[in-house]
Amino acid sequence: MTLGFTGEYTQKVDSKGRMSVPADFRRVLEAGDPDWTTGLQAGLYLLYGDHLKETLHAYTVEEFRKTMADINAMPKGDPNKRALSHLIIGQSMRLDVDKDGRVVMPLKQREKLGIKDGELFFRGMGDHFEIWKAETFHATIGATLNDWLADKPDDFDPLSLLGT
Repeated sequence: MTLGFTGEYTQKVDSKGRMSVPADFRRVLEAGDPDWTTGLQAGLYLLYGDHLKETLHAYTVEEFRKTMADINAMPKGDPNKRALSHLIIGQSMRLDVDKDGRVVMPLKQREKLGIKDGELFFRGMGDHFEIWKAETFHATIGATLNDWLADKPDDFDPLSLLGT
């Protein structure tokens, strides 16, 4: 079974863009980087496409390569292939986790989040993790989830939606 990204973490980013990747996420990145071995830097792919609005997504090298292969396998001339190529392949970058567990997020991507330095919110989503400006996450996604849960009965079990 492949490791997945789980959990929530608040991390700081400094004015130079340095931020620590949560340790649990680093283990998943290492397992998902076919070129990684002890002593080397694990990589990740940071997606910042316009479709992501106020968040960034980070994928393991392996997961990103699968997505890129799926896009490349689409028929030539398919307008969806061109759009996906622009949104996913064109608006992504590889970052390497240094020996201290940090990556440097470029200013352009920090500006997309509306932050130069401060607190970031990391949320595991299984095959990827999201990076948000902490206050934006709590005001949007956090509020939306609370509203969704408020409409459910007191004994509601979210896992019941899976049908297993």
